[in-house]
Amino acid sequence: MKNLISMREALRRPEYFGAVLAGDSWANWRVLLIAIAGEELDETEAGAFKALSGRAGAPVEAAREFWAVVGRRGGKSRSMAVLAAWLAACKDYRGILAPGERGQLQVLSATRDQAGNLFNFIVGIFEESRALRGLVESKTADTLCLKCHIDIVVRPASFRSTRGSTCVGVLCDEISFWRSEDSSNPDTEILRALRPSLMTTNGPLVAISSPYSRHGELWKAYRKHFGKDGSRALVVKAASEIMNPGLDRAFIDAQYEDDPISAAAEYGAEFRSDVAEFVSMDVLEACTADGVFELPPISDASYVAFVDPSGGSSDSMTLAIAHRDKFGTGILDCIRECRPPFSPESVVDEFCSTLKQYHIIKVCGDRYAGEWPRERFRMCGVTYELSEKPKSDIYRDMLPLLNSRKVQLLDDRRLISQLHGLERRTARGGKDSIDHAPGAKDDLANSVAGVLVLASGKVPMIITDSVLQWSRKPAASMPRVLVGFEGRMQ
Repeated sequence: MKNLISMREALRRPEYFGAVLAGDSWANWRVLLIAIAGEELDETEAGAFKALSGRAGAPVEAAREFWAVVGRRGGKSRSMAVLAAWLAACKDYRGILAPGERGQLQVLSATRDQAGNLFNFIVGIFEESRALRGLVESKTADTLCLKCHIDIVVRPASFRSTRGSTCVGVLCDEISFWRSEDSSNPDTEILRALRPSLMTTNGPLVAISSPYSRHGELWKAYRKHFGKDGSRALVVKAASEIMNPGLDRAFIDAQYEDDPISAAAEYGAEFRSDVAEFVSMDVLEACTADGVFELPPISDASYVAFVDPSGGSSDSMTLAIAHRDKFGTGILDCIRECRPPFSPESVVDEFCSTLKQYHIIKVCGDRYAGEWPRERFRMCGVTYELSEKPKSDIYRDMLPLLNSRKVQLLDDRRLISQLHGLERRTARGGKDSIDHAPGAKDDLANSVAGVLVLASGKVPMIITDSVLQWSRKPAASMPRVLVGFEGRMQ
């Protein structure tokens, strides 16, 4: 594999990328692109490289991995598009690819919209470059096929779509914000699937992102490799203004005045100190009954239920059912999730059918949509009671139950992913709140947390033939099926 043109020369010549990253404001990005290619830096460039990377010496070979922690509006997408075009069109892979084989340059983004924007950047570079436009063989909504047997494929990040290809490079855009409903660690799983695709070509793995919390692959790479001479991964870190000096300083100052911690992450490229992992995966796995996906109703158990309603257009509507065993452990028996779009009325009917299988005539939920959930459940013979606690407090009360293994979870990957994806945030006043990460979901986690807190030691309610009465007797001594818990005597 050899370079058809060096990165430095391609950045200088207008028929390649000279007009894309021209001017002093792009000087630092040009330094980094030359460093990624393993080309020699002059004295001024070496000084800029040391300031960005924390390393004492300049690189002597092409980077196998490059990680950039850069604030918002710092020019990441345009620079990544230039790198994608150079890797795909300015290197000769004929000695590596088998006859008839096409290599891929995969570019992964956090969302479909971001992937589309990045694809437009890349297409625009090929259309404007006199030297490269003739290489385009065909174009679809997310793939640019080149006559040199390389396909530039841009798509949302997913570990299922990254396997089976021979990659000449992988570019990961905004990796700190990758989210998946099926995985609590999508960045880790996707990179694990991608790295083998680079073994044949020795192509680079490039990840560029604004920072977020102090966990995940970006944080791990920063802690392990930043400022380490000789490390196999090159890591740089820079505030937005360092990479894009033309930004409005007054606007950034206003953001810092409004929310210093958020602005430090968004524009200062500082990992957030106010966001922490809520519960570890080790704790969740210890509380999970492997291979148990649902438990049938039993006659001597007292069941509680919690529902997270939804209007049917964006969020899921979920139901969780649990009971407390004779040892005081909250056992999650059943979960239901209906993903949008759906008819809320039909889902309530379905949920009520499930509730009646467990002899439940009362369900707890939040204040969503005012009277509508209560009225609809009432029509199905089920009382809908409002939760006295907000979601964040319910999560807080669930944590000691998880840490002490006083609950048992079902083996549901979406549930575990949502629970592990919860974050604890500390406001400037010192108050903590617990919620899902930006762009993530917690519909299942919400209903499960609610039902496990309900089942963690409340007063059981029993139904007799003629009267509703309260009892603190053990479940085995009760004359009828226990059907619910209540938080206080009435």
